Amino acid sequence: MRVRDETYWQWADAQLHSRCHDEVLSDGTTLDVQVRLSRQGATQLFLGLYARNGQALVEEYYPARSGETMTRALVWGVERARALATGAMPLPKNAKRRA
Repeated sequence: MRVRDETYWQWADAQLHSRCHDEVLSDGTTLDVQVRLSRQGATQLFLGLYARNGQALVEEYYPARSGETMTRALVWGVERARALATGAMPLPKNAKRRA
């Protein structure tokens, strides 16, 4: 079970249709990437990395991915999440470290 942080709850809106990509890595880290169109038509993205115990490691919310379709934003988000999870890209300063 994922323990969501404040960033997820800023993103959450059950009335908007979204697409998602969930993935579990070999170390148990899970990726949660979601994309949607806002009520104003902006492509929005959420990505979360969660430890094996469900603790949020990183959550990011992008309120507008200008010029990107939902499909392209989802691909970008999955690539970013994988890079963060595998160490190919440094974690943001506010990221929680794995226990």
